[in-house]
Amino acid sequence: MELIDCKPYAGMRVCVALSGGRDSVALLHALKAGGVGVSALTCGHGMRAASEADIAFVEGLCRDWDVPLRVFRADIPARAKAQKRGLEETARLWRYECFARVVAEGEADTVATAHHKDDLAETLLFRLARGTSAAGLNVFPARAGIVRPLLGVTRAQIDAYVTEHALPFVEDESNADVTFSRNRIRHNVLPELELAVPGARDNLVAFAARVVEDDACLCALAAEHVCVEDGMVHIPLALPMPVFSRAVVQALSFLGVTRDYTAANVAQAARLRELQSGRRACLPCGIQAVREGDAVVFCRPRGACPQEMPFAYGTFQLGGDTVMVSPSEAPGALMADMDAFPAGCVLRTRREGDRITPFGGGRKTLKKFLCDKKIPARIGHGLPLVAKGSEVYAVIGVEIADGVKVTEKTARRVWLYAAPRPQV
Repeated sequence: MELIDCKPYAGMRVCVALSGGRDSVALLHALKAGGVGVSALTCGHGMRAASEADIAFVEGLCRDWDVPLRVFRADIPARAKAQKRGLEETARLWRYECFARVVAEGEADTVATAHHKDDLAETLLFRLARGTSAAGLNVFPARAGIVRPLLGVTRAQIDAYVTEHALPFVEDESNADVTFSRNRIRHNVLPELELAVPGARDNLVAFAARVVEDDACLCALAAEHVCVEDGMVHIPLALPMPVFSRAVVQALSFLGVTRDYTAANVAQAARLRELQSGRRACLPCGIQAVREGDAVVFCRPRGACPQEMPFAYGTFQLGGDTVMVSPSEAPGALMADMDAFPAGCVLRTRREGDRITPFGGGRKTLKKFLCDKKIPARIGHGLPLVAKGSEVYAVIGVEIADGVKVTEKTARRVWLYAAPRPQV
């Protein structure tokens, strides 16, 4: 029997990820028999007592079949502990690092893995049972430098091919242990489902393919409405929920959070759509989502800076801003009477109890003043101020107090300006 169509790999150098199991052995044999230029790599994870024996088997097989082999070894338990990840995830990420090295170092054009249709169906069923999102049904996403020739092939077809060609292989004893959820699905659940609903495996695979296409379309729509300004991400409230939720994931990704969020975090952000302006949700890695007007804004808040420094001419770093106090006119800067500032004024950020009498009069709390100016709290807490005690004489970049305005008696003018540092 012919296991796969080798024509797509003609003229390519294909490196097979060879564990020594029946699937990868069958793949290597089929590609070699089909005239494809092949090599192999194997990864020793240091997680099983038989790991070195499996490597020895692969080395012997490649010698017998005249296939170049590269062996990688790692202490996955130690890596997992250092990276604070699970064993399986650590092992998977390391394997892909090995695949990438083989391609990057010019040993092959691509790496072929032996994932097959039953692997795909089992993983789909497992993820559906755990409540995955639509994105989670993209079990084997396209990756540069990776091909999966067996995805249209069943385990039964592979078994028949191995039997027909009397191929040697090793069996991972843990594959038969049904105390593992994945093995229970493989040996018990999926076969019973196939008996109850013939064609269930193929239907699962076809369903996932349709969902992945739909998800890609919704993600593209979400990307059209995600607005990035000054290191913050704005998402319109009016988006339909399927589009809004994907926009939230994109916002988190832009701010560097790609794996530590949950569906509950997305729901937290979505609930802000029903709340009043100013309400916020705390998300992983210090990200905050804030309801502002007709949008939800995602940011890493700067917060108040406890630092303070004497008010004088010069350039100062205060919190996230570069503050300039200059005797020379500066475009866009606030102008004030330098001699009207009381002795002992400092540069600092907002504190509880601050008050201001803004230009034109009308004394009020700084909180009320910023609210009237429609400045969100996430920004207001970090604005640089000139103050003495709880009296604020300037909110740099926004307004000066009435008591320091320039008059006909002003002898020394001062210009106040703040340039925010770029957000990473």
